Amino acid sequence: MRKILIVEDEQRIVQLARDYLERAGYAVEAATDGTTAVSAARSARPDLIVLDLGLPGRDGLDVLRLLRRESNTPVIILTARGEETDKLVGLELGADDYMVKPFSPKELVARVRAVLRRAEGAAEGAEMIRIGDLTLDVPRLRLTVGERTVDVTPTEFHLLAVLARQPGRIFTRAQLLDAVHGVAFESYERAIDTHIKNLRRKIEPDPRRPRTILTVYGVGYRLAEP
Repeated sequence: MRKILIVEDEQRIVQLARDYLERAGYAVEAATDGTTAVSAARSARPDLIVLDLGLPGRDGLDVLRLLRRESNTPVIILTARGEETDKLVGLELGADDYMVKPFSPKELVARVRAVLRRAEGAAEGAEMIRIGDLTLDVPRLRLTVGERTVDVTPTEFHLLAVLARQPGRIFTRAQLLDAVHGVAFESYERAIDTHIKNLRRKIEPDPRRPRTILTVYGVGYRLAEP
């Protein structure tokens, strides 16, 4: 049974999310502050974390920053902070998705399923993708550039895999957003730009002059053909 860690200081929201997630077949644990959240993530080893940003003690962004130093466990931010800058900071720190309160618990379950699905690589099956000096081991979510293993989040990996399966093809932001979420949500296309920025920082020799993930101005992105 997949385990979800909910990090939220409002008990009403914890109970609502727990009820729907347990009904969907997940085991649920909860933490109510940032310090406890980090300890729970280390000890419980959840398959996914639903993280509030406005936590007592350690701020949610600090928690996310620390988690990303230690693991690539999928993280969905669930918060009342709806400003675009907060969304972008959360995504740049490695969050896989972002939901704003008030929220639909059914949508939360759908997003949890979608993020876990691409983290597991189940939709792709056993597959190795090699293009240029990139090697993507899809079942293991493992990326190597030359001889170097690169740590990426499940969303970053899946996004790169979409591009790598069809090098040279131009994908719009909307197409990439649909591909990485796997479910129909409102288009938040700036999220794609943030994930691309993160990928470039990790795989490009000079992220300011990318040679692998290329921008097609006014349209979207494509992976350079070898």
